[in-house]
Amino acid sequence: MRTTRVTVAALLAAAALTLTACGGEPAKTGGVTQISGGQNSNKAATLLDRPFTKPELVLTDTSGQPWNLREQTKGKPTLIYFGYTNCPDVCPLTMSNIAVAKKALPKADQDNLRVVFVTTDPARDTPESLGAWLKMQDPSFTGLTGDFATIQAAARTLGIGIDPAATGADGKVVSMHGAQVIAFSPKTDEGYVLYGESTTVDDYTKDLPKLIKGENP
Repeated sequence: MRTTRVTVAALLAAAALTLTACGGEPAKTGGVTQISGGQNSNKAATLLDRPFTKPELVLTDTSGQPWNLREQTKGKPTLIYFGYTNCPDVCPLTMSNIAVAKKALPKADQDNLRVVFVTTDPARDTPESLGAWLKMQDPSFTGLTGDFATIQAAARTLGIGIDPAATGADGKVVSMHGAQVIAFSPKTDEGYVLYGESTTVDDYTKDLPKLIKGENP
């Protein structure tokens, strides 16, 4: 198995290190570093000894309706990712990898899995634009947008740092954010597994059948 284990304390001890600028180099910030099993590890899944509590988060979905994260995903295997649609590389690749791996699941498991994409750039990611972008990945994926401070606070409870979108010297708007995918168990509704940006389609394909059941990958 390609799995390692880490405590929440160890994860949060990595705070104040780096965030990822999609399409650019990591930058020093007051956020949280990406954690995916260690720089010198070939492990895809990072198991948490003390899982994260699912945030109390109500945002707006791609149809413009309120969407309660806890209520809508209760008892369902759930993957959550924070990113933005104008990202040139990491965000679309991550969602594409999950979409491809999901198609390998039996139909019933595909229907049961919840994949939630929360924008880190709500000023540009409207419900309409977010919906159009996710439709190209997988129409079943849930896209959420809303107040930036609310999104940032929820991400922090999961050890994920987000900075407000800013315009760089080249005139491009960049959203700095942690690139972890967090898997929540259908048994406990807690986030117990992390995946980093280097996670491949094969990794997700191997792990999703177990995540669907709330088992350790």
